[in-house]
Amino acid sequence: MRYAYREVCLDHDTGPRHPERPDRLRAIRRALARHHGVEFTSPDDATVEAVQAVHDADYVESVREFCADGGGSWDADTVAVEATWDAALASAGGACWAAEEALDGADGNDTPFSLGRPPGHHAVYDDAMGFCFFNNAAVAAQAALDGGADGVAILDWDVHHGNGTQDIFYDRGDVFYASLHEQGLYPGTGEIDETGEGDGEQATMNLAYPAGSGDAEYADALDRAVFPVIERRDPDLFLVSAGFDAHERDPISRMRVSTEGYGLLAQQCRDFAAENDIALGYVLEGGYGLECLAESISTIQEVYMGKEPVHPDSDPNDGAQSIVDDLRDEFDL
Repeated sequence: MRYAYREVCLDHDTGPRHPERPDRLRAIRRALARHHGVEFTSPDDATVEAVQAVHDADYVESVREFCADGGGSWDADTVAVEATWDAALASAGGACWAAEEALDGADGNDTPFSLGRPPGHHAVYDDAMGFCFFNNAAVAAQAALDGGADGVAILDWDVHHGNGTQDIFYDRGDVFYASLHEQGLYPGTGEIDETGEGDGEQATMNLAYPAGSGDAEYADALDRAVFPVIERRDPDLFLVSAGFDAHERDPISRMRVSTEGYGLLAQQCRDFAAENDIALGYVLEGGYGLECLAESISTIQEVYMGKEPVHPDSDPNDGAQSIVDDLRDEFDL
């Protein structure tokens, strides 16, 4: 794979006790350094205009001014310093690079993965929250559409619901957004009946899984719910908002996805995109256990190098299967 990485993203200093800290990227870099042939690139920043294409212009300016004044606590969870403005533009620029590379034909060993921070999927149209300032995946999706792409699909497997991505595209039909997340976790959105409105009706899919769901449940959700809808919509671009905080060893969730499970999810996405001739790229979201975050991305790299991930040896639990069945009914699958 090819990875977008910018040193300026380390300058977004949230403090030593904050879970979304620069050591996340350092741990990923160390793990990937063990693999031969891994390539890093430093794409350009996203332009302010690209960010304003999905965010309110006054809000974007308020982030710039907040950082220029030295930053501080935007809210209880979301922290900025002066360098956060540059880091946020670099993180969004990496996501745009991933989308552009994918659409230009990069696949297989060249599949793009943007390693940026701050993450993005909680940032709504006119506000920051949940560690996020600009919605990286949304900026990339809109840039792709503005560049001529005919439809985008976003799969968000972060353990938290990507309320920001849903908010930005909820009434639009050109972006399909699917989220797999833990029931009852921050920010409390993402119920099954949140399916979009207006032109965006049935362009949003939420799978809120019970705590304890793992590899078998996640794999089943992709095969029986997410992929059939994406295939029906036939987008040009498929972006994965790749959070790793559903890992069984992550400190802030109760899900049970294994390191091998993330490799399996990536294999499913790779094979599905190839079979349907859809450009595929990855954008980093959460993941707060440094070791399991790094191991999971390293395993995805190994899958793209030919490793066959271990498949679950049990069926999905009944509760999770029932959720997928309900979604299949909701989306006429």
